[in-house]
Amino acid sequence: MIDLPGSDGSVRPHAQAALDGDDTPLGRRSRWAVELLTAPGAPRDEDLSESFVPVFLARHPQGFAATLEQWRDMGPFTVVDYQPVAHKSWVTLEGPPGVRSTLSLTLDSTGLIRVLHLGPEVVTPPVSAWGDLARALEQPGVTWSALVTRVAGGVTETLYAKDADRPMPNGSSYKLYLMRALAKAVAAGTVRWDDEVTVSPALRSLPTGDMQELPDGSRVSVRETAYKMIAMSDNTAADLIQDLLGRDAVERAVRDAAHSDPSLLRPFLTSHEVFEIGWGTPELRAEWVGSGEAGRRRLLERIAGPMTVRGSDLGPAVHRLGLDWHMSAWDVARVLDALVEDGIRDASGIVDDILTAYPGVPIDSDRWPRAVFKGGSCPGVMMFCWLLEDTGGVRYTVVLQQCADDQKLIGDGQFLRGMGGRVIESGLLSGTSR
Repeated sequence: MIDLPGSDGSVRPHAQAALDGDDTPLGRRSRWAVELLTAPGAPRDEDLSESFVPVFLARHPQGFAATLEQWRDMGPFTVVDYQPVAHKSWVTLEGPPGVRSTLSLTLDSTGLIRVLHLGPEVVTPPVSAWGDLARALEQPGVTWSALVTRVAGGVTETLYAKDADRPMPNGSSYKLYLMRALAKAVAAGTVRWDDEVTVSPALRSLPTGDMQELPDGSRVSVRETAYKMIAMSDNTAADLIQDLLGRDAVERAVRDAAHSDPSLLRPFLTSHEVFEIGWGTPELRAEWVGSGEAGRRRLLERIAGPMTVRGSDLGPAVHRLGLDWHMSAWDVARVLDALVEDGIRDASGIVDDILTAYPGVPIDSDRWPRAVFKGGSCPGVMMFCWLLEDTGGVRYTVVLQQCADDQKLIGDGQFLRGMGGRVIESGLLSGTSR
């Protein structure tokens, strides 16, 4: 059984003890972050620099201590839930008069805090039947699809589907195809895990991730880069992998994974290219929309070079212009299953280690010894997918997709992620719904 941050209104009596007893780097950082809000005295900005990545504090030119003061004024707080998952944690705090908030924390690969955010608790309704999921996801202005399958003995059973054949923008789930292409190259011996890629201005993208902050000329192993691409959804890592393999190799991986319409992913875009065209000059978007595949490839060649777009430039959704990676829920399910097979064939175990490094939500490893997860987002786009394998080797896939013209209708993904967790914990996968 798993529980998600904000999944119900209950209070866990041992939440504070769980937080206090977590001596992992994530636990120590989470505990320190909570103490920023509960300690008698407020910290100074100079006391914070050793715990945050520099870019985090740079986003607060007036000092992050001022933001902390605003958060502290919402207290005093009591810890009522603590959920750590790999490099992320959620701490649910209750303040007066019973108002609950969630403190979200993300570590970067160096162990420093990359994200720290306090916001209202997002509550997801329980799921005991498929209609509960549909009612929760049916929201005005939001297009959604869902697919839940069970695969045993080579036979696929559809447990639930809603518009699962419709191509949807998926954000970072495109990295699953990059991982497939990389696994194939490693198996063929044309790429080795200890080969290196080199960070350069032309291959530097925007967050998520932290590789975009590495100095020019930094060399990183393929294995570490692939890990960051999947586990931390690092955009620069993904672009480095695509540069290493070549666009053609990734487009072949799309076909090999039986995408329902591979032309939707031709040319296969890098994150750098989506950012540059999507939120660069209007002329680029107009040319993209008015061009066929050959013209779009020429456009990509012409804009190759350092990115001119900044994170602050991102605004209106552009997925309806074809500036995203469109996959149906069935396409997602197929590439997930193919990747797990790649991991089984990989004698080194590295592919499986990368795929299972971050499960997205707290997962009962006794029930699900293999859990593969990928999330994806872009303005107006949110998706989460899981492939879970039980102790008998039966696989279950959960794919949830949302898109809208207005990002506010979707939020930051906590709700959709939470609904995925609700499905996994419900018992509906194995027919033991509570």
